[in-house]
Amino acid sequence: MPQIVLVNPQIPPNTGNIARTCAATGTELHLVGPLGFEISDRYLKRAGLDYWPYVKLNYHESIEAFKNVHKQRGGRCLGFSVRGDFNYINFQFQADDWLFFGSETAGLPEPILSTCDSTLYIPMYEPGVRSLNLSVSVAIGLFESRRQLGYLK
Repeated sequence: MPQIVLVNPQIPPNTGNIARTCAATGTELHLVGPLGFEISDRYLKRAGLDYWPYVKLNYHESIEAFKNVHKQRGGRCLGFSVRGDFNYINFQFQADDWLFFGSETAGLPEPILSTCDSTLYIPMYEPGVRSLNLSVSVAIGLFESRRQLGYLK
């Protein structure tokens, strides 16, 4: 099943909302530091409501620490970015994919994007809108991957 990787998230309610989505879908959530908040932040906890016991949460202090886990487990790294190469809807997801999302303020750093197996974008109609909310982007990518893989039955 695809997994979610948040690199340097900054806004606790976004991460809490993403954790809630991961809990509802049984999806592992990987937080890669440094984070813009403490894991114990009350806004993070509030956004996740009482679903935290159902979140398969993994915290990695750095991208290097995360890479060690990824190396052991395998799978493709797919970076979501407004500068992605493939429209996510036309991309063929695999069960062992890792869906990477960057911080709300900066997105995925170029050194991480350049190591991804593929980069995906979510099309937007209005060019003046820089990006979607992080929790919305994660939900879009996660549910499309799960739809393609037959996990929405």
